[in-house]
Amino acid sequence: MGYSIKDIIYQGEKSGVHNWQTLSGQNYYWHPDWLHIAEDLTGHKATAHIQADGDKATQSEAEQAIVKHLNRGK
Repeated sequence: MGYSIKDIIYQGEKSGVHNWQTLSGQNYYWHPDWLHIAEDLTGHKATAHIQADGDKATQSEAEQAIVKHLNRGK
């Protein structure tokens, strides 16, 4: 069984950067100006790229990218 959106917990937004945490405690970060998910607040450690429909990714697309990344590791 793979991960779903229910397996990541939205921790909120600080200075424009959104944070999600997995049940195991791994954090993932995203800013609307980024086309990737990062493992650090600065966005320098890109973990997964976001497949955005427009010029900028949406929060929903960021969440989907996190889930897709988690399922690749299974």
